Amino acid sequence: MQVEWHGQSAFRLTDGDTTVFIDPFGDMTAVGARTVRWEYPPIAGVAADLLLVTHEHRDHNAVEAVGGEPHTIRSRAGRHATPLGEVVAVASEHDDAAGTQRGANTLVAFTLGGLRVAHLGDLGQRALRDEQVAALGPVDLLFLPVGGGPTQDAEQAAATAARLGARLVVPMHYRTERIDFLDPVDPFLAQFDPAQVQRSETPVFQVELPGDGEPPVVVVPAAP
Repeated sequence: MQVEWHGQSAFRLTDGDTTVFIDPFGDMTAVGARTVRWEYPPIAGVAADLLLVTHEHRDHNAVEAVGGEPHTIRSRAGRHATPLGEVVAVASEHDDAAGTQRGANTLVAFTLGGLRVAHLGDLGQRALRDEQVAALGPVDLLFLPVGGGPTQDAEQAAATAARLGARLVVPMHYRTERIDFLDPVDPFLAQFDPAQVQRSETPVFQVELPGDGEPPVVVVPAAP
């Protein structure tokens, strides 16, 4: 499986002829015109078979940026049948005040290329509830926000990854040279042994799980 990071929480996952796109962002000119910097390249020239949106914020829900005729699941909890198999979408919150500050968020899990993939959107709860962990099930490849602010911080995110038993962890939604808000990824990486951290020189990488009994691996793609 190949993974490409488009910035923030937007990822394209490709296995053979099958493509899944998660949380595309749209025109962020208005954001860049305010007091924060947003310099991720616009998402363009991509198509997908399955398109997933975790919540209705503009840096996650620009379905028009993804071409083709994807089966789309948009911010809706439940067990959804798709041409690629079942997608489990789990209700969660975008803040630590039961969603009263930033609203709802959806955790999504599905199988691609024989691997169980989970993307946690903008998870803002301090910790997952038992029911959410059970609904997601075991996870091979995990995408989770680590930049604090409206989402989990470094320590909370590391605890979430451990609780889900993720074998390969990809941090997202943190400060890079393209944006100047959120916390950087380094406090999250500090929760792991340096030997567990792999940095990709490009936004694209091939998924390679650690062997049985080996500690989880954290992959940090280059910012687009």
